[in-house]
Amino acid sequence: MSKFALTVTCPTTRGIIAAIANYMADNGCYISDSAQFDDLETGRFFMRVSFISQQGKSLDDLAVGFAATAGKFGMEFNFHDEAEKMKVIIMVSRFGHCLNDLLYRWRIGALPIDIVAVISNHMDYQKVVVNHDIPFHCIKVTKENKPQAEAQIMQVVTDTGADLVVLARYMQVLSDELCQKMSGRIINIHHSFLPSFKGANPYKQAFERGVKLIGATSHYVTADLDEGPIIEQDIIRVTHAQSAEDYVSLGRDVEAQVLARAIHAHIHRRVFLNGNKTVVFPASPGSYASERMG
Repeated sequence: MSKFALTVTCPTTRGIIAAIANYMADNGCYISDSAQFDDLETGRFFMRVSFISQQGKSLDDLAVGFAATAGKFGMEFNFHDEAEKMKVIIMVSRFGHCLNDLLYRWRIGALPIDIVAVISNHMDYQKVVVNHDIPFHCIKVTKENKPQAEAQIMQVVTDTGADLVVLARYMQVLSDELCQKMSGRIINIHHSFLPSFKGANPYKQAFERGVKLIGATSHYVTADLDEGPIIEQDIIRVTHAQSAEDYVSLGRDVEAQVLARAIHAHIHRRVFLNGNKTVVFPASPGSYASERMG
C-alpha cells in the first residue's frame, strides 16, 4: 500500500473537508492524518492530508480524478509520494555546525532527503562533504564575479534537479534575481530571533542590549534581506554574566535545531505560504523516526 499526502489551498467556503474526505473514501484511500487551517483574515483555507491508497491507485490516477473536486472549490492542490525524497543542495561558508548537524541527521535517516550537492565559497568543508560521498562545489564569490558565481550556482541546481536549497550559515547575500527564480525553494537560518537584531552580527547586538533570550529563525529567502516568511524559531536563556562569545556558542545549538525542524517541515509538505507568513502544520505520527540510531 502506497503512502501519499495531499496538500490543498483555496478560498474559504463550506464543504471543503467533506468533499476531500468523500473523494478519498470513494477512491479506496484511508486517511491516517489530517490538519487544516482557515485564515479568516485572508479568506484562505489550507489543508494537508496523509493517506494510504488501499486499492493501489497511483498518484497520477488520484490527481486526475481529483481535478473535478478541485475545480468546484478553486483549489490549488498537489499529491505527493511520501516515500520520494526531496533533492536538496546545502550551501555553507565557514561556520560548519549546521552543515555537520544536517549531515548527521541525513545519515541516520532523521531527515529523509537526498543531498545532491554542497556548495561553498570556501574550501573548509570539502573533505567532510566528500567523505560522505556528496559532490562538493567551491564557488568563490566577490563583488566583481557575483553574477557569474550565481550562474554557476544555478547550473548546479539545474544539473542536480534540486527541489530545495538550504543556506546553512552561507554568509553571502543572494541577488534579487536568484531569490525570485527560487522563490519558496530556499531556506535560510538566521542567527537571531527575527525581526530583532538583523544583519551580520546579531549576537553582538543582542549582547550590547543586554537581552535575556537569544534565538534563531529559519525562513524562506526573499529579495528583502531577513524578511522572508518565517518557518521555525526557538530561543535559549542567557544571563548578564555571559559574554558575547557565550552568546555565539549557545546560539549554535539553537540554530542547528531550528534549521533542521524547518527543513523537516518543508520536505514533508507541512509548510504553506500565506502572504508574508506561513502556515506550518504539526508533523504526522512517525515522521520523526530515524532509520537507525547512529
